[in-house]
Amino acid sequence: MDGENPLGEFLRARRALVRPEDWGLPSAGRRRVAGLRREELAMLAGVSADYYVRLEQGRERNPSPQVADALAHALNLDGEAAAHLHRLARPGSVRPAVRTERVNPNLARLMDAWPGTPAVVLGRYLEVLACNALGGALFDGHLHDRDLVRLVFLDPGARDFYPEWERVAANTVAGLHAAAGVDRDDPGLVALVGELSLRSPDFRRLWARHDIRFKSHELKRLRHPQVGELELSYQTFTVNSAPGQQLVVYQAEPGSPSAEALSLLGSLASPAADRPDIAAPDR
Repeated sequence: MDGENPLGEFLRARRALVRPEDWGLPSAGRRRVAGLRREELAMLAGVSADYYVRLEQGRERNPSPQVADALAHALNLDGEAAAHLHRLARPGSVRPAVRTERVNPNLARLMDAWPGTPAVVLGRYLEVLACNALGGALFDGHLHDRDLVRLVFLDPGARDFYPEWERVAANTVAGLHAAAGVDRDDPGLVALVGELSLRSPDFRRLWARHDIRFKSHELKRLRHPQVGELELSYQTFTVNSAPGQQLVVYQAEPGSPSAEALSLLGSLASPAADRPDIAAPDR
Protein backbone atom coordinates (compact mmCIF):
# COMPACT_ATOMS: atom_id res chain seq x y z
CA MET A 1 0.00 0.00 0.00
CA ASP A 2 1.46 3.34 -1.08
CA GLY A 3 1.30 5.72 1.86
CA GLU A 4 3.76 8.36 0.62
CA ASN A 5 1.07 10.73 -0.64
CA PRO A 6 -2.28 9.88 0.98
CA LEU A 7 -3.86 13.24 0.12
CA GLY A 8 -2.97 12.89 -3.56
CA GLU A 9 -4.18 9.29 -3.66
CA PHE A 10 -7.50 10.31 -2.11
CA LEU A 11 -8.00 13.24 -4.48
CA ARG A 12 -7.26 11.13 -7.57
CA ALA A 13 -9.56 8.33 -6.48
CA ARG A 14 -12.46 10.62 -5.65
CA ARG A 15 -12.01 12.75 -8.78
CA ALA A 16 -12.44 9.60 -10.88
CA LEU A 17 -15.89 9.06 -9.32
CA VAL A 18 -17.34 12.48 -10.18
CA ARG A 19 -19.21 12.59 -13.50
CA PRO A 20 -18.83 15.77 -15.59
CA GLU A 21 -22.60 15.95 -16.01
CA ASP A 22 -22.95 16.21 -12.20
CA TRP A 23 -21.62 19.76 -12.60
CA GLY A 24 -23.16 20.56 -15.99
CA LEU A 25 -19.89 19.98 -17.83
CA PRO A 26 -19.89 18.40 -21.29
CA SER A 27 -19.25 14.68 -21.16
CA ALA A 28 -19.28 13.97 -24.89
CA GLY A 29 -16.14 13.60 -26.95
CA ARG A 30 -12.90 11.87 -26.15
CA ARG A 31 -12.07 11.81 -22.45
CA ARG A 32 -8.86 10.08 -21.45
CA VAL A 33 -9.71 9.90 -17.75
CA ALA A 34 -12.59 8.54 -15.70
CA GLY A 35 -14.52 11.28 -13.97
CA LEU A 36 -13.37 14.89 -13.97
CA ARG A 37 -10.17 16.17 -15.52
CA ARG A 38 -7.72 17.85 -13.16
CA GLU A 39 -8.33 21.27 -14.69
CA GLU A 40 -12.10 20.80 -14.36
CA LEU A 41 -11.86 20.01 -10.67
CA ALA A 42 -9.48 22.93 -10.13
CA MET A 43 -11.98 25.26 -11.82
CA LEU A 44 -14.86 23.96 -9.69
CA ALA A 45 -12.79 24.38 -6.51
CA GLY A 46 -11.59 27.87 -7.47
CA VAL A 47 -7.87 27.04 -7.46
CA SER A 48 -5.33 27.09 -10.25
CA ALA A 49 -4.80 23.94 -12.27
CA ASP A 50 -1.09 24.06 -11.46
CA TYR A 51 -1.78 24.18 -7.71
CA TYR A 52 -4.20 21.27 -7.93
CA VAL A 53 -1.71 19.19 -9.91
CA ARG A 54 0.88 19.82 -7.18
CA LEU A 55 -1.61 18.56 -4.58
CA GLU A 56 -2.20 15.30 -6.46
CA GLN A 57 1.52 14.82 -7.04
CA GLY A 58 2.41 15.48 -3.41
CA ARG A 59 4.44 18.64 -4.10
CA GLU A 60 1.84 20.52 -2.06
CA ARG A 61 0.50 18.67 0.97
CA ASN A 62 -1.25 21.13 3.26
CA PRO A 63 -4.07 23.04 1.59
CA SER A 64 -5.84 25.57 3.78
CA PRO A 65 -9.16 24.67 5.40
CA GLN A 66 -10.89 26.92 2.87
CA VAL A 67 -9.28 25.08 -0.06
CA ALA A 68 -10.08 21.71 1.54
CA ASP A 69 -13.73 22.79 1.86
CA ALA A 70 -13.79 23.86 -1.79
CA LEU A 71 -12.27 20.57 -2.92
CA ALA A 72 -14.74 18.59 -0.81
CA HIS A 73 -17.62 20.50 -2.42
CA ALA A 74 -16.29 19.97 -5.93
CA LEU A 75 -15.81 16.25 -5.25
CA ASN A 76 -19.37 15.90 -3.87
CA LEU A 77 -18.01 14.47 -0.61
CA ASP A 78 -20.38 13.70 2.23
CA GLY A 79 -19.64 14.80 5.79
CA GLU A 80 -17.46 11.84 6.72
CA ALA A 81 -15.40 11.94 3.54
CA ALA A 82 -14.98 15.73 3.82
CA ALA A 83 -13.75 15.34 7.40
CA HIS A 84 -11.28 12.71 6.17
CA LEU A 85 -10.01 15.14 3.53
CA HIS A 86 -9.40 17.74 6.24
CA ARG A 87 -7.48 15.18 8.31
CA LEU A 88 -5.27 14.35 5.33
CA ALA A 89 -4.59 18.05 4.82
CA ARG A 90 -3.75 18.68 8.48
CA PRO A 91 -0.01 19.10 9.03
CA GLY A 92 1.98 17.53 11.80
CA SER A 93 0.03 14.28 12.24
CA VAL A 94 2.04 11.85 14.34
CA ARG A 95 1.53 8.12 14.10
CA PRO A 96 0.82 6.59 17.53
CA ALA A 97 3.06 3.85 18.79
CA VAL A 98 2.03 0.29 18.03
CA ARG A 99 0.12 -1.01 21.02
CA THR A 100 -1.62 -4.10 22.24
CA GLU A 101 -5.38 -3.72 22.04
CA ARG A 102 -7.05 -4.79 25.26
CA VAL A 103 -10.71 -4.91 26.14
CA ASN A 104 -11.57 -3.61 29.57
CA PRO A 105 -12.70 -6.55 31.76
CA ASN A 106 -15.64 -4.49 33.00
CA LEU A 107 -16.86 -4.07 29.43
CA ALA A 108 -16.51 -7.81 28.82
CA ARG A 109 -18.58 -8.53 31.95
CA LEU A 110 -21.19 -6.01 30.84
CA MET A 111 -21.61 -7.82 27.52
CA ASP A 112 -21.88 -11.15 29.29
CA ALA A 113 -24.80 -9.71 31.27
CA TRP A 114 -26.77 -9.41 28.00
CA PRO A 115 -27.43 -13.10 27.25
CA GLY A 116 -30.16 -12.36 24.70
CA THR A 117 -28.35 -9.55 22.91
CA PRO A 118 -25.42 -10.21 20.56
CA ALA A 119 -22.55 -7.86 21.31
CA VAL A 120 -18.95 -7.68 20.07
CA VAL A 121 -16.02 -5.34 20.60
CA LEU A 122 -14.14 -4.60 17.40
CA GLY A 123 -10.58 -3.39 17.12
CA ARG A 124 -9.39 -0.64 14.84
CA TYR A 125 -9.32 -2.89 11.79
CA LEU A 126 -12.56 -4.75 12.53
CA GLU A 127 -11.06 -7.76 14.27
CA VAL A 128 -13.24 -9.19 17.06
CA LEU A 129 -11.42 -8.49 20.32
CA ALA A 130 -14.21 -9.76 22.58
CA CYS A 131 -17.80 -10.93 22.36
CA ASN A 132 -20.54 -12.40 24.50
CA ALA A 133 -21.81 -15.92 23.80
CA LEU A 134 -24.56 -14.82 21.40
CA GLY A 135 -22.27 -12.35 19.63
CA GLY A 136 -19.78 -15.13 19.02
CA ALA A 137 -22.53 -17.47 17.84
CA LEU A 138 -23.51 -15.02 15.09
CA PHE A 139 -20.18 -15.57 13.33
CA ASP A 140 -19.22 -19.07 14.50
CA GLY A 141 -18.51 -21.68 11.86
CA HIS A 142 -16.60 -19.44 9.46
CA LEU A 143 -12.93 -19.67 8.62
CA HIS A 144 -12.44 -16.04 9.68
CA ASP A 145 -15.11 -15.76 12.36
CA ARG A 146 -13.00 -13.40 14.49
CA ASP A 147 -11.87 -11.04 11.72
CA LEU A 148 -14.76 -9.33 9.94
CA VAL A 149 -12.72 -7.90 7.05
CA ARG A 150 -11.15 -11.23 6.16
CA LEU A 151 -14.53 -12.92 6.67
CA VAL A 152 -16.10 -10.70 4.00
CA PHE A 153 -13.33 -11.06 1.39
CA LEU A 154 -11.55 -14.35 2.08
CA ASP A 155 -14.09 -16.65 3.70
CA PRO A 156 -15.54 -19.17 1.21
CA GLY A 157 -19.00 -18.88 2.79
CA ALA A 158 -19.14 -15.08 2.89
CA ARG A 159 -21.48 -14.52 -0.05
CA ASP A 160 -23.96 -17.02 1.34
CA PHE A 161 -23.70 -15.62 4.87
CA TYR A 162 -24.22 -12.04 3.62
CA PRO A 163 -27.11 -12.09 1.08
CA GLU A 164 -26.35 -8.42 0.31
CA TRP A 165 -22.64 -9.10 -0.03
CA GLU A 166 -21.75 -6.23 -2.37
CA ARG A 167 -23.22 -3.64 0.01
CA VAL A 168 -21.54 -5.26 3.01
CA ALA A 169 -18.22 -5.38 1.17
CA ALA A 170 -18.39 -1.72 0.15
CA ASN A 171 -19.30 -0.61 3.68
CA THR A 172 -16.54 -2.77 5.17
CA VAL A 173 -13.84 -1.22 3.00
CA ALA A 174 -15.20 2.28 3.56
CA GLY A 175 -15.10 1.63 7.31
CA LEU A 176 -11.52 0.37 7.06
CA HIS A 177 -10.51 3.53 5.19
CA ALA A 178 -12.22 5.65 7.84
CA ALA A 179 -10.52 3.77 10.68
CA ALA A 180 -7.10 4.08 9.05
CA GLY A 181 -7.41 7.86 8.73
CA VAL A 182 -4.02 9.41 7.98
CA ASP A 183 -2.08 6.60 9.67
CA ARG A 184 -1.38 4.57 6.52
CA ASP A 185 1.99 3.27 7.81
CA ASP A 186 0.52 1.22 10.66
CA PRO A 187 2.09 -2.25 10.26
CA GLY A 188 -1.22 -3.99 10.95
CA LEU A 189 -2.99 -2.01 8.26
CA VAL A 190 -0.15 -2.47 5.74
CA ALA A 191 -0.21 -6.24 6.28
CA LEU A 192 -4.00 -6.46 6.05
CA VAL A 193 -4.35 -4.34 2.92
CA GLY A 194 -1.40 -6.07 1.27
CA GLU A 195 -2.82 -9.54 1.90
CA LEU A 196 -6.33 -8.66 0.77
CA SER A 197 -5.12 -6.79 -2.31
CA LEU A 198 -3.23 -9.88 -3.43
CA ARG A 199 -5.98 -12.36 -2.66
CA SER A 200 -9.18 -10.48 -3.49
CA PRO A 201 -9.81 -8.53 -6.72
CA ASP A 202 -13.04 -7.22 -5.13
CA PHE A 203 -11.10 -5.75 -2.25
CA ARG A 204 -8.59 -4.11 -4.62
CA ARG A 205 -11.45 -2.56 -6.60
CA LEU A 206 -13.23 -1.18 -3.55
CA TRP A 207 -10.07 -0.03 -1.76
CA ALA A 208 -9.09 2.06 -4.81
CA ARG A 209 -12.34 4.06 -4.52
CA HIS A 210 -11.28 5.63 -1.18
CA ASP A 211 -14.86 5.69 0.09
CA ILE A 212 -15.10 6.84 3.72
CA ARG A 213 -17.89 5.60 5.99
CA PHE A 214 -17.69 5.09 9.73
CA LYS A 215 -19.53 2.10 11.17
CA SER A 216 -22.52 3.57 13.03
CA HIS A 217 -25.90 1.89 12.51
CA GLU A 218 -27.48 -0.21 9.82
CA LEU A 219 -29.97 -2.97 9.09
CA LYS A 220 -28.05 -6.13 8.18
CA ARG A 221 -29.29 -9.40 6.71
CA LEU A 222 -27.49 -12.63 7.56
CA ARG A 223 -28.10 -16.19 6.44
CA HIS A 224 -27.00 -18.17 9.48
CA PRO A 225 -26.11 -21.86 8.92
CA GLN A 226 -27.97 -22.93 12.09
CA VAL A 227 -31.06 -20.74 12.27
CA GLY A 228 -31.53 -19.38 8.75
CA GLU A 229 -32.37 -15.81 7.78
CA LEU A 230 -31.73 -13.04 10.29
CA GLU A 231 -32.55 -9.36 9.84
CA LEU A 232 -30.77 -7.43 12.57
CA SER A 233 -30.21 -3.78 13.23
CA TYR A 234 -27.02 -2.75 14.95
CA GLN A 235 -25.75 0.28 16.78
CA THR A 236 -22.08 1.11 17.22
CA PHE A 237 -20.67 2.87 20.27
CA THR A 238 -17.15 4.20 20.62
CA VAL A 239 -15.22 2.92 23.63
CA ASN A 240 -13.89 6.13 25.13
CA SER A 241 -11.39 4.35 27.36
CA ALA A 242 -9.81 2.61 24.34
CA PRO A 243 -9.60 4.86 21.25
CA GLY A 244 -10.23 2.90 18.08
CA GLN A 245 -12.39 0.23 19.71
CA GLN A 246 -16.10 -0.07 18.93
CA LEU A 247 -18.87 -1.82 20.82
CA VAL A 248 -21.40 -3.21 18.34
CA VAL A 249 -24.80 -4.32 19.65
CA TYR A 250 -27.27 -6.22 17.45
CA GLN A 251 -31.03 -6.60 17.91
CA ALA A 252 -34.02 -7.98 16.07
CA GLU A 253 -37.45 -6.41 15.78
CA PRO A 254 -39.48 -7.72 18.74
CA GLY A 255 -41.93 -10.44 17.75
CA SER A 256 -40.40 -10.87 14.29
CA PRO A 257 -39.20 -14.15 12.75
CA SER A 258 -35.66 -12.84 13.21
CA ALA A 259 -36.30 -12.41 16.94
CA GLU A 260 -37.45 -16.04 17.13
CA ALA A 261 -34.40 -17.19 15.17
CA LEU A 262 -32.11 -15.15 17.41
CA SER A 263 -33.72 -16.70 20.48
CA LEU A 264 -33.13 -20.16 19.00
CA LEU A 265 -29.50 -19.29 18.32
CA GLY A 266 -29.16 -18.19 21.93
CA SER A 267 -30.45 -21.54 23.14
CA LEU A 268 -27.94 -23.32 20.90
CA ALA A 269 -25.01 -21.18 22.07
CA SER A 270 -23.23 -22.63 25.05
CA PRO A 271 -23.08 -20.26 28.04
CA ALA A 272 -19.46 -21.26 28.36
CA ALA A 273 -18.67 -20.57 24.69
CA ASP A 274 -15.11 -19.50 24.13
CA ARG A 275 -14.50 -15.81 23.79
CA PRO A 276 -11.36 -14.23 22.26
CA ASP A 277 -8.74 -13.38 24.85
CA ILE A 278 -9.13 -10.01 26.47
CA ALA A 279 -5.61 -9.17 25.35
CA ALA A 280 -5.26 -9.43 21.57
CA PRO A 281 -1.86 -10.28 20.05
CA ASP A 282 0.61 -7.48 19.39
CA ARG A 283 0.34 -5.94 15.97
